[in-house]
Amino acid sequence: METLELGYGESSVRIEPREFEIVGSDKDLAALSDQELGERLENPVGGAQIEDIVREGGTVLLVVPDATRSSAAGQVVNLLIRRLIAAGILPHEINAIFATGIHRPVTEAEKELILTPFVAQRTPVLEHRPRDLMGLVALGETSGGIRVELNRAVVNYDHVITVGAVGYHYFAGFTGGRKLICPGLASTRTISKTHELAFDRERLERAEGVGPGKLEGNPVHEAFVEAVSFAPPAFSVNTIVDRQGAAADLVCGDWRKSHEAACERFSEAHTVVLKGKKDLVIVSCGGAPHDINLIQAHKALEAASNACIEGGTIVLVAKCADGTGRADFLDWFEAGSSRALAERLAENYKVNGQTAWSLLSKTERFNVQIVTELPEETISKTGMRKIDPQEVGRIASTKGGYLMPFGARYLPVIKE
Repeated sequence: METLELGYGESSVRIEPREFEIVGSDKDLAALSDQELGERLENPVGGAQIEDIVREGGTVLLVVPDATRSSAAGQVVNLLIRRLIAAGILPHEINAIFATGIHRPVTEAEKELILTPFVAQRTPVLEHRPRDLMGLVALGETSGGIRVELNRAVVNYDHVITVGAVGYHYFAGFTGGRKLICPGLASTRTISKTHELAFDRERLERAEGVGPGKLEGNPVHEAFVEAVSFAPPAFSVNTIVDRQGAAADLVCGDWRKSHEAACERFSEAHTVVLKGKKDLVIVSCGGAPHDINLIQAHKALEAASNACIEGGTIVLVAKCADGTGRADFLDWFEAGSSRALAERLAENYKVNGQTAWSLLSKTERFNVQIVTELPEETISKTGMRKIDPQEVGRIASTKGGYLMPFGARYLPVIKE
């Protein structure tokens, strides 16, 4: 049997799969050189080149993802800084900020990992605090009545440039683009109200139009776009990364048009048509940072659920070195059932409550087993069963099914 390695944090879990159909392959992706990335930066979509946008002596804010995302931001930011300086921007007028949303702050080590030590040590980095009213500015309301509160930095700098990777998102459709600003630099209140659009209070189900790969008619995506329109970025860079997190493609330009073009390009390469669902799906998040915590790892479980028959088995490989992702995440599972949790959400919506509800819904529909560093006590509360790496190896060698080594990177679409 062929030995395969499934990403598990910074390491891997080895299996010898028997009669498995592998969902997705990154064999055609190749990391781009600085020269190739530079050529793509010179061909923006729907807008001017960055050198024609910034003005000499102006200030620039670079918005980049946090440690839960793989984006090749360091490589791209390095190239952008060189171009900005050549265009007349003084080095000390270039700052960066991590789009953490309601995630934890980025550590010093992570700053260097994301931006590279060279950039992190030379570029002042701002911290986003979603509950700090003094650091936020109210810009108006969306057509749906959502108050738009963003980090003051988006209006205090002459030019805002976003850098992020495009990938599937289980309710926003795609990552990247507008998400760097909202929810990335939004207030807790704005984040909660926009995310709430993914949940139908009447039906106690996921809202219509919401799902991975969906932008048109997606109420969450539309709210993000409308919120960002109050303080639109001057320029946007969207990457598609390979398994190692290096940029394999880049689309830049107008913040909306370039993101839409990147999403279309990503979808064409990462939608996998399957003939039918199977009784067993083994899925790895793809290693760090995709399995940094349980909240992030849930996205791989979401992808696997599209390929598994009701009542089937899903084996999730997710290290979760950072734990669950939030100290209060497990409190939601005290509801006892997804129905009770949904009713609780309808009364008092919270962002991570929706993730808990989505996770619990899957552990009710499927037999979910997980290889993880999380303690057994934590796992049992979610309805999953913890197994060791040897057990997943045994399962893979004795029974066939689907194997998803790259988690939510690929979208399984069933064609009966």
